[in-house]
Amino acid sequence: MNELSVPPRPPDPAVLDEIQRRVLWLATRIVDAANRERDTGDGVKVGGHQASSASLVTAMTALWFAHLGAEDRVAVKPHASPVFHAVQYLLGNLDRSYLTRLRARGGLQSYPSRTKDPDGVDFSTGSVGLGAAAPLFAAVTRRYVDAHFGERPASRFVALIGDAELDEGNIWEAVADPSTAGLGNVMWLVDFNRQSLDRVVPGIRIDQWRGQFEAAGWHVAEVKYGHRLREVCARPGGGHLRAWIDAMPNEQYQSLFGLDGPALRERFLDGAPAEVAEFAAGFSDEELAPLVTDLGGHDLDAMLEAFAECDVVRDRPSVVFAYTVKGWGLPMAGGARNHSALLSGEQIDDLRARTGLDVATEWDRLDPASPAGEWAARRSAELARAPRRPAAPVKVPAATGVRVTKPVSTQEVFGRVLTDLARDEAVLPRLVTTAPDVATSTNLAGFINKTGVFSPARRRSWTEDRLVRWSENPAGQHIELGISEMNLFLLLGQLGLSWDLSDQPLLPVGTVYDPFVLRGLDAFVHGVYSGARFVVAGTPSGVTLAPEGGAHQSTITASVGMELPGVTFVEPAYATALDWLLCDALGRIAAAPGGRGSGDGDAEDGEGAYYFRLSTRPVDQAPFAAARSRLGDETLRRQTLAGAYQLRDAHHDHPELRDGGAPVVHLAASGAVLPEVLEAAAELADEGIAAHVVDITSAGRLYRSWQRSLREGVRTATTRRPPGALRAAFPVRAPVVTVHDAASHAMSWLGTALGVPGVPLGVDEFGQSGTVRDLYELHDLLPGSIVNAALAALDLYSSDV
Repeated sequence: MNELSVPPRPPDPAVLDEIQRRVLWLATRIVDAANRERDTGDGVKVGGHQASSASLVTAMTALWFAHLGAEDRVAVKPHASPVFHAVQYLLGNLDRSYLTRLRARGGLQSYPSRTKDPDGVDFSTGSVGLGAAAPLFAAVTRRYVDAHFGERPASRFVALIGDAELDEGNIWEAVADPSTAGLGNVMWLVDFNRQSLDRVVPGIRIDQWRGQFEAAGWHVAEVKYGHRLREVCARPGGGHLRAWIDAMPNEQYQSLFGLDGPALRERFLDGAPAEVAEFAAGFSDEELAPLVTDLGGHDLDAMLEAFAECDVVRDRPSVVFAYTVKGWGLPMAGGARNHSALLSGEQIDDLRARTGLDVATEWDRLDPASPAGEWAARRSAELARAPRRPAAPVKVPAATGVRVTKPVSTQEVFGRVLTDLARDEAVLPRLVTTAPDVATSTNLAGFINKTGVFSPARRRSWTEDRLVRWSENPAGQHIELGISEMNLFLLLGQLGLSWDLSDQPLLPVGTVYDPFVLRGLDAFVHGVYSGARFVVAGTPSGVTLAPEGGAHQSTITASVGMELPGVTFVEPAYATALDWLLCDALGRIAAAPGGRGSGDGDAEDGEGAYYFRLSTRPVDQAPFAAARSRLGDETLRRQTLAGAYQLRDAHHDHPELRDGGAPVVHLAASGAVLPEVLEAAAELADEGIAAHVVDITSAGRLYRSWQRSLREGVRTATTRRPPGALRAAFPVRAPVVTVHDAASHAMSWLGTALGVPGVPLGVDEFGQSGTVRDLYELHDLLPGSIVNAALAALDLYSSDV
């Protein structure tokens, strides 16, 4: 393992103290300017977190100005974003104009954002708990990259998190997962200020949390008191003082920060043993206040010692509990309701003066000729990152040519396409799969058998299974997770950012039972908000998983896939369509920044992650073959990738309906329900109605292209025709019936897009156990119901006309 970079400390401790005082001022003033001086015109509070920022000023000053190296990656707790921006400004990485634009359009974001902030954020941390776990899975990714592509320069993966974030369940899912064990380059720093949003937390849970981390194999460090208090407590009789502070109720201790003089002494000694009062009598009121509030989280040397201690532990992750006070250095320090409190103008004036600034100099960087300014310039140079190495180009084939001769499910085809791609010597090294204990049941077994399971060290297999050969070794390309969908999406998010955080593009593919996509939704959102690019397959899906019952049937996941920005939702029914769509998705990922591969042209606006909703229902492939013969490969592939194509042309199959002027209706459907839709179209033909069947392969792309056209019209005050993908799939004007094994509203917009009446069919209630036919009957997805819906649509259409 490469050695970690440890910069020298500045020669004079006062230099770091001057820097942290300036950081405190800037972080506080950034929030102040946004709230007191900006006229929003809408009466809505801008907000910000001066107190939550202040508690991490010492830790962040110590990190950036005396500990981190250029290759280290850090997640900053959401409410400390002003501190991060203040640090980056003093390092010269942020233009001064941004300091007065916190939470403004085009300015600094409320919480650190990889994709929207201007000063090099490593991890987006807007949703509490996820920012803590992201560096952990980035380290998992780095370990994988080092094993497969050679060691990168050593990096620390650091998370600065609030103690209240430890209430989030995903924290402990990530800590406990076997894939995160042994990561000696990970350090979490817990801002242990013992306050949540609403209150001073009664009691302290440090013993519980320490035990949970240690049980998971983590190294735990505690920085409770500063050097001054530790030195005094080491004197004869000082043990009584420390024992009283340790035993004092948290609420009582926090209240000391709002007091001074005799009032502080009285509050501090309330309930204390006589030995404590006797020892404290040796200190004046002016000496006692800073002594008993000397917390380790605000002692620069104590923090640097803790960081160094964690660097020595290279065989497991580390967590540092840094005791701090919310609002350190501010008049609101320790206040029970200071979470969103703001300093008054008078208090800002006082802090400005105490920092040695005036109105003319308050936004200045450190004087470059001063020791602090010289040190900041040196650290800026030391933290500058080298440009990323250009990645070798990767050409993902347009298709694997998967062959099927009988009815087959999309889940099975998905596994076969991945296995076929693993035979491509250019593509194989970049492919990495992961699943939360569902790899074999989601058809990744073929890929795993070929590539193996990733393990930092070779492990002997004690079972013999010819169908699943779990060879675990450093060359494996499947990362198996415990049963945690949050961990799946957190890992996919970091694998999808490997081109940036580990200087190595990958092609990440994950699988999960579709009903449980929602259990990982917060992490899914976090990944795509961060700009990660990956493929995830939710399978099996819908009430088509009939015998499993309502608990294992998904209905709203299609809507999630369509509505989540940065995600392309795909739900094919046929093998070749899935082959084309999956290869295209991986090609676009390879062609993204850092990928330098080749997909089918540039990625469309909004594309980043790809969500394939698949099924275990075998579907006859003959209808697709007929459409392929009618349209030709080039046209069919183009329309399939665009989101829709005409699977059945009623006029082509029944010329008599065209020539006789029969009523026309469109039946538009996705995925597993297409056999019923085709059967309904045949029944309608027998009744003299021309029913064109449209296979919606990507409702997400289709909807996005329609919306893009509408927005252009709105912004230019012009009338826009439906986009080409819609016109090609629906060449004649006719009412439409949408059929989907998902919530009916997911495709109900099609009628509006086409300017015709629409009747949406779908699953709008929880399912139950039964056969596929039973469940389709309950939810009006059988051919008879589709025929009736078509007749209703025609009646609506004739009424409109």
